Amino acid sequence: MKIFIKNPEQLDIMRAAGKIAAETLALLEKNITVGVTTGELDRLADAYIRSQGAAPSFLNYNGFPASVCISLNEQVIHGVPGIRRLKSGDIVGIDVGACLRGFHADAARTFPVGEITDEHKRLIAVTEESFFKGIEFARKDCFLHQICAAIGFHAERNGFSVVRGYTGHGVGRKLHEDPQIPNFKLPTRGPRLSQGMTLAIEPMVNAGKADIKILEDGWTVVTKDGKYSSHYENTVVITDNGPEIITLI
Repeated sequence: MKIFIKNPEQLDIMRAAGKIAAETLALLEKNITVGVTTGELDRLADAYIRSQGAAPSFLNYNGFPASVCISLNEQVIHGVPGIRRLKSGDIVGIDVGACLRGFHADAARTFPVGEITDEHKRLIAVTEESFFKGIEFARKDCFLHQICAAIGFHAERNGFSVVRGYTGHGVGRKLHEDPQIPNFKLPTRGPRLSQGMTLAIEPMVNAGKADIKILEDGWTVVTKDGKYSSHYENTVVITDNGPEIITLI
């Protein structure tokens, strides 16, 4: 494992990329309405990211055919935007990456569409809470496993399950760098955190069981039991003064 430590100039570029990713998510949230297609949201995101002088990180990444990932209901991650229209009762996970001057920032949110059930509201809320429980340990001289364990504990104590086949990750010059960041307790403590690490921490929480599968499109990950899934992610910088979230506005 080789973790790339960023210098102050590189962190400033990542902060600017993070602002673009956060603004893109805010723009998409305003445009989430019953009847809009996932493809329309994708085109809106692409246009905004490019208007800010950045490039969408996901487009053509390992062949991914869109600029953002849009995952509905039982879709966990990597949903491919297209002609599907949002309907009331859906929850929609949107994952955005922005690349600016060779550095990436990565963030995701799950939004309600129209009226959703109380249980799905709770799923979205607990997923976000799990992120913030985790970053209580995103501090210099803590160990990676503390973040992972805190995320998984909060999700599971609330009756949900965490996805185990996909993880958070380092981010920077590459969209995915070391270290991997699972959302559950690890058998070892993992690396010690230090100033200049940049981590994409992303709880993926299922209403039902943790089991998942990939659809025939080769991208879309869904829950095996068909129950809803929620995703929340930010890019976090480890600083001398604690965690800095660079994808919030």
